[in-house]
Amino acid sequence: MKARPLSRSLDLKKYIRDIPDFPKKGIVFKDITPLLGNGPAFALSIDLLAKVGAKHKVDKVIAIESRGFIFGSAVAQRLGVGVVPVRKKGKLPYKTLSATYTLEYGEDTLEMHVDGIRPGERVLVVDDVLATGGTADAVLRLVAQAGGLPLAAAFAIELKFLKGRERLKNFEVASLLLYR
Repeated sequence: MKARPLSRSLDLKKYIRDIPDFPKKGIVFKDITPLLGNGPAFALSIDLLAKVGAKHKVDKVIAIESRGFIFGSAVAQRLGVGVVPVRKKGKLPYKTLSATYTLEYGEDTLEMHVDGIRPGERVLVVDDVLATGGTADAVLRLVAQAGGLPLAAAFAIELKFLKGRERLKNFEVASLLLYR
């Protein structure tokens, strides 16, 4: 599926701030806090992300730690469905399912409560940024492990040059803003 922004009607990019050399030298961090701080821009971003979930008639929204909690919770509220937090290993208090994924230098593990998704529930995954796709891929595997139906993933920002969409080729992927 060809990568394209969900909407070109409002320039949401003007609400994304570049922070050079963060968190380390050579990285240009895409800071979403100006977008979050502007009511109309944030509302539009939630409306657009929620359209993906509405299209698939989802039962739940998965929100990925940590900035994905902001977008995912608002999308779930807009859709009138539940939100399920996915966190790094050891942060959730109840029994969990886990999925490990590869980082540039090692591995990390994400967890979700065992009862977060019920078998057959239709799920939208929401996060702030799609980079290499490792985190989203692990979350989609968690949903499948729980018996849910992972249908799509929606992101505020996609760093297209990192080719994360390729790891998610079996799912619809929607992004508000593309950076090539």
